Amino acid sequence: MRLTNSKHLGRCILGYKRCITIIIHNYPADFWALSDFIMATNTPLPPKLLDQVRNRLRLKHYSIRTEHQYVQWARRFILFHQKRHPAGMGAAEVEAFLTYLAVKERVAAATQNQALSALLFLYREVLGVNLPWLENVVRAKRPARLPVVLTRREVAAVLDHMQGTHGLMARLLYGTGMRLMECMRLRVKDVDFERSEILIRDGKGGKDRVTMLPQALSVPMQAHLQTRRRLYDDDSAKGMSGVYLPDALARKYPEAATDWGWQYVFVAGRYSVDPRSGKERRHHMDEKLLQRAMKKAVLAAAIVKPATPHTLRHSFATHLLEGGYDIRTVQELLGHADVSTTMIYTHVLNKGGRGVTSPLDSL
Repeated sequence: MRLTNSKHLGRCILGYKRCITIIIHNYPADFWALSDFIMATNTPLPPKLLDQVRNRLRLKHYSIRTEHQYVQWARRFILFHQKRHPAGMGAAEVEAFLTYLAVKERVAAATQNQALSALLFLYREVLGVNLPWLENVVRAKRPARLPVVLTRREVAAVLDHMQGTHGLMARLLYGTGMRLMECMRLRVKDVDFERSEILIRDGKGGKDRVTMLPQALSVPMQAHLQTRRRLYDDDSAKGMSGVYLPDALARKYPEAATDWGWQYVFVAGRYSVDPRSGKERRHHMDEKLLQRAMKKAVLAAAIVKPATPHTLRHSFATHLLEGGYDIRTVQELLGHADVSTTMIYTHVLNKGGRGVTSPLDSL
């Protein structure tokens, strides 16, 4: 019924009150049961499963990238099994999903293991399931592969085709052995020109380490920071100089987010919204920009090796070993937890099969 005037509205309210009175008088038990049901439905609902995964990951200080990957693997697992709740599934469903990834999707062993790690996190940390089958799920065997390494001449050829900020970042990767994201997340305060060193904060595994600042990059870095300072001053004038601070530092030091020392050395050209806090600010540069610039430089240098920015890190380690530096020193510079990881670069030292003269050369 359309309420065209106050008279109609008054009649509806009166009719509603009469209905309630009749129900209370004739069916009191049913009325109060209905009332309790309505009150119960107004209580806050527990967070959805994927939100629980996010919250648990943030509680345990996983990176934003790991959070994105684990959430999407949990979502794919649920959709693969027709939206069944993971609590009602077990080892058979997990293995069926991993088999699908390997056989149908033909994913790499590392990708399959990442999916398994995400599902184990879902069951152990979110659902609180600690069953024997969790330990018995077989991980894919990762093949042992040698890293792609550029020669010194090839590195020089690639760097000759990279100029500006991208060229500076590529030279920094090769000159320091930093990982791609370590370079992207570099802060102004962690570059020490007097000691010619760079402090790498919160690297892989959450570890800090120190590496060298090449003398050849001291002047270009200072020039870049002067340009960066002008951009910072412009952002400060707009009230947009705040940056992301790890963990609880933003609460402990409320003004630190706008300090010059905490600014990213390499920043994006525009503001973006932080996916966790929802704040709009200038983030560090997107790593895809450097990856594309590196790809163009490799093609321009006529190099057929599948070189990426991470190849510069492999080349850094290889060339240090070729120069006679101790493998423990190289391990420390790279930030490897185990020297066996660094040992993969010893393939360049002409030991084993490469140290043997081919019989063809003796003919």
